[in-house]
Amino acid sequence: MIDPKHLDDLAQRLADSVPSGLRILQDDVKRNLRATLEAGLARLDLVTREEFDVQTAVLARTREKLEALQGQVIQLEQQIKDRKKK
Repeated sequence: MIDPKHLDDLAQRLADSVPSGLRILQDDVKRNLRATLEAGLARLDLVTREEFDVQTAVLARTREKLEALQGQVIQLEQQIKDRKKK
């Protein structure tokens, strides 16, 4: 999930961009912005960097196995063709 510090920083930057007439409400705006950001990000189907890296490694191993199997299939097909020629 997103680091809470990043959410706080983003909420603070957004709250700082509020017009000066509304600065009195800055703390409320910041809390509401943070809550809105959290809710919006929670609805997204996000994965952590660690989960992504694990799945990337799994995919790489799967591709290697697939390539090996494809090579075996090619060899077997060639053997079948050679036997048919005899």
